[in-house]
Amino acid sequence: MNVRVTALRFPVVAAALSLLLIGMWAGLLRLGWNWPAVPVMAIVYHGPLMVGGFLGTLISLERAVALRRGWAYGAPLASAVGAVSLLAMPDVRWGQYLLLLASALLVIVFVPIIRQQRAAFTIVMGLGAAAWLAGNLVWIIQQVIPPAVPWWMAFPVLTILGERLELSRLLPRTPRRQPTFLAATALYLAGLIVSLWLPGLGMTVAGLGMIALAIWLSVFDLARRTIRLRGLPRFAAACLLSGYLWLAGGGVLSVLYAAILPVFHGATWLSIAPGAGLAYDAILHAVFLGFVFAMIFGHAPIIFPAVLAIRVDYRPRFYAHLALLQLSVLLRIVCDICGWWVGRQWAGLFNAVAIVLFLVNSVTSVGSVPFSRATRAAVRVH
Repeated sequence: MNVRVTALRFPVVAAALSLLLIGMWAGLLRLGWNWPAVPVMAIVYHGPLMVGGFLGTLISLERAVALRRGWAYGAPLASAVGAVSLLAMPDVRWGQYLLLLASALLVIVFVPIIRQQRAAFTIVMGLGAAAWLAGNLVWIIQQVIPPAVPWWMAFPVLTILGERLELSRLLPRTPRRQPTFLAATALYLAGLIVSLWLPGLGMTVAGLGMIALAIWLSVFDLARRTIRLRGLPRFAAACLLSGYLWLAGGGVLSVLYAAILPVFHGATWLSIAPGAGLAYDAILHAVFLGFVFAMIFGHAPIIFPAVLAIRVDYRPRFYAHLALLQLSVLLRIVCDICGWWVGRQWAGLFNAVAIVLFLVNSVTSVGSVPFSRATRAAVRVH
C-alpha cells in the first residue's frame, strides 16, 4: 500500500470524529440547550452529519483498508468532504452530491470484495452500502430528510449484520442459521422498499424485520459464548447483546408508531409519513444510539487498531461509557413516550457525555506497542 495513501487514515479518522462532535453539539442545540451555536447548517443537517459524515466516513475507511486499494479511499474522502460542505457551502447540493458519490464509491468497493469472497455476509454488507446510496438518492430527489432516514438506518444495521454473520461461522453449523437470517433480512428489506410508496406499511414490515433480526442475533451470534470469557471479549459481548435489545426495541417502537398509534389518532395507517415527533425520535435513537453505538463501543478496540495500526488496551473502565449509554438511551425513550421535554434534554446530554467518555477512554488506552496482525486476528474472535 502506498505510504501516502496509508497516511490519509489519521486525518480521515480525525475528520470523522470532528464531524461526530459537531453533530452531537448540534443535536443538543436542537434539544434546547442554550449554548454557543455551531453553524446553523449543522443544526439543520444533524442527521446527515452523523450518518454520512461520521458513520459513512468510518465504514468506508474500514472497507478501503480491508480492500488495500488506493482508489477505495475516495469513498471516505468524499464522505468527509461532503459533510463539511453541508456546513460550509451555501448550496446544500454540493454536500448532497458528494455524499451520493461517497455511497456510490462504497457500493463499487464491494464489487471486488464480493468477487473475492462470494458469501451471504459480504452481500449483506454490500446491501448496506446500497441502502446508504438509496437514502442519499431519496434525499436529493425529495429534498426532505425523513423519507431517507429508514435507508440511512439500514446502512449501519446491514453492515453490522453482515459482520456478525461472518463471525457466526466460527460456531458449529446449524441448518437453520443462514435460512432464518436471510428470511429476517428479506423481511427488513421488503419493509424499506414498501416504505417508498406506503410509509406506514413499510415501517411496520421493517420494524418486524428488525425484531426478527434481533432475535436471530440473540440466538445465533457468537456473543452468547464470549460473554462467558473475561476482559475484552466479555466487554465486546456485553456491548453486542445490549445492542441487540435496542434493535428489537427500535422494531417494536416502529410497529407501534406506524401500525397502532394511527388508530388512536385517526390517521391512515397506509399513508402515515415519518417525520419529526417524539415517537419517531425514540425509534431513531433506539437504533442509532442504542444499537449502532453499542456496536461501535464493542468493536472500537479492534477496528481502530486495524485501521490505524495502533493498539488499544482493554480497561475495565470501558463499562462506564457502556452503562451511561444504556441508561441515557433508556431515559431518552421513556421521556419521548411520556412527552417530558426537560428529561429528554438531560437524556440527550447524557447520550453525548457517554460518547465523549468513550472517546476519552479509547484515546487514553492507546498502547505504545503496535498492534500485530496475529494479535488483531486473535482479538477479532469476540
